[in-house]
Amino acid sequence: MSSKKPLFAFFGTPNVGVKVLERLEANGLLPALVVTAPDKPRGRGQVLSPSPVKEWALERGIDIVTPATLKDTAFLESLQNTDWDVFVVAAYNKILSRTVLDIPRRGCLNMHPSLLPKFRGPSPIMSAILEDERETGVSVMQMTEAMDEGPVVAQARVEIAPEDWPLPNSILEDLLATEGGNLMAEVMEPWIAGEIAPEPQNPELASYTKKFSDEDARIDLSEDARKNLLKIRAFDRGPRAYMLTKEGKRLIITDAEIRDDKLEILKVIPEGKKEMPYKDLLKN
Repeated sequence: MSSKKPLFAFFGTPNVGVKVLERLEANGLLPALVVTAPDKPRGRGQVLSPSPVKEWALERGIDIVTPATLKDTAFLESLQNTDWDVFVVAAYNKILSRTVLDIPRRGCLNMHPSLLPKFRGPSPIMSAILEDERETGVSVMQMTEAMDEGPVVAQARVEIAPEDWPLPNSILEDLLATEGGNLMAEVMEPWIAGEIAPEPQNPELASYTKKFSDEDARIDLSEDARKNLLKIRAFDRGPRAYMLTKEGKRLIITDAEIRDDKLEILKVIPEGKKEMPYKDLLKN
C-alpha cells in the first residue's frame, strides 16, 4: 500500500460528521476540502452560525465550500480541477448527483449508521430505537445515485448491553458515528488501493426510514409503556418527545423509566421553563 496519504474531500454537516472527522484525524487522515451546508440562523437570537463540520474545519485551517446546491457550475468545476482519490460522505443531507459521484478516482464512500440494507434513509438511529433494535451497527458503502442502495464496503456491529438499552438517540448517535469514523479510517486506504471488493446489498432485506414529524414524537400515556419509553429515548433532540397537559400546553419529557410495567416520567420541561422533576410539577 502506498505511504502517500489519500487525497479526499469530506461532505458532511451536523455533529455526526464531526465525530467521523475526529476519528479520521486520529488515524492520520485529514481531508483537503470540506463541503458543508451554508451558515444558518440558530438559537433564540437567530444568529447566522456555521455548521458543526464547518467549525471543525475552520479550527484546522482546512479549505471549506458551502454550496447552496451541488448543481452550482463553479462548485463542480472547482471539484473537477483536482485529482481526488475518493470523497467521504457522512450526514451531508444532500443527494450527490452522478456528476459528483464520478469525480473521484475511487468514487464516494458513505458512512451510514445502520447495518444496511436495514434502515435505509434519513433516520436510521431513531428508527432503530423505535423498533427496539438493540443489535445495530454501521456500514461504509460505495455510493450510487439511489439513496443507501450502493454496495457495502465494510460493516461493524455494535451491540448494546441489555441493561443499557434503550439508549437515548443523542448517545447512540455519538457511539455509532465514532464507530463509523473508525471503520472509514480502517477501509479508506485499502479501498483506494483496490484491495476491497464491495458486496451488493440484498434488496429483499431492505427496510426504510422516514423523516419524523412533531406528531410522531407525541406521547399518549394510554399506549404501551415500552412503546412510550422508546419514543422518549428516540426523540430526545428534534423533534422532542412531549405530551399535552389538560390545559393544552406542551410538556417535553426528557427522562422516564418503566417500573412495574408502567411508564414513570422522571423529568420534564414545561412550556417556558427549565427542566425539572415531574413529581415537582405535579405538586403545583
